[in-house]
Amino acid sequence: MQTSTTNHYKTLEIQPTATQSDIKQAYRRLAKLFHPDSQCETANHERIIQINAAYEVLSDPQRRQSYDQHLNTTSSYSTPTATTTSTTQTRRRRKTAQAVDAQLEEWLNQVYKPVNRNLDHILKPFKTEVDKLSADPFDDQLMEDFQIYIETCRNLLSQAQNRFRSVPNPANVAGVAAHLYYCLNHVSDGLEELEFFTLNYDDSCLHTGHELFRRASGLRREVQHEMKKMI
Repeated sequence: MQTSTTNHYKTLEIQPTATQSDIKQAYRRLAKLFHPDSQCETANHERIIQINAAYEVLSDPQRRQSYDQHLNTTSSYSTPTATTTSTTQTRRRRKTAQAVDAQLEEWLNQVYKPVNRNLDHILKPFKTEVDKLSADPFDDQLMEDFQIYIETCRNLLSQAQNRFRSVPNPANVAGVAAHLYYCLNHVSDGLEELEFFTLNYDDSCLHTGHELFRRASGLRREVQHEMKKMI
């Protein structure tokens, strides 16, 4: 079943008495730390293979029970194999993992969540606002309402851009942050096109603005999808 040197509890840095919740939390922490795609300095392909193998066994109650019996038979867990160096490395990894988690939490609260809310207030009403204006683009009141919507969006966008720049992007969300950056840029360009339309009534500006908002919405959905896998 296992090699004599393999100990899944040590791999996940937990005790044999750990609950299923403890096992899951340990797995998520180590997966973030060592996953090759995380872009962390600690990324390690071989380590993540060991972590996945350990979690596969320990997360299944029946397989865990069988594995525990195997450990008791071989007394592998009681064999003192850890050295002072490995203990120090483990502590350093834990501190690094905690720092990564703290940085991610700060970015989520200070950047992602408020920026996402602002984008929602910009993109969600767009179709409704365009539909109202399309009733008669030359109606002064309808056009004024549409201009108010654009100005509101500009203020929301400015807030979002300031938020985005307020906290450095953690390495493990670099790809997400890039998508968010391009999303904000598309919104900015889209608002410029919509502003041009209110000045010259050129339908091509309205269509271009619509397309830029569509792309921004697509990027935002990609960001939301990726973030759901991380939090």
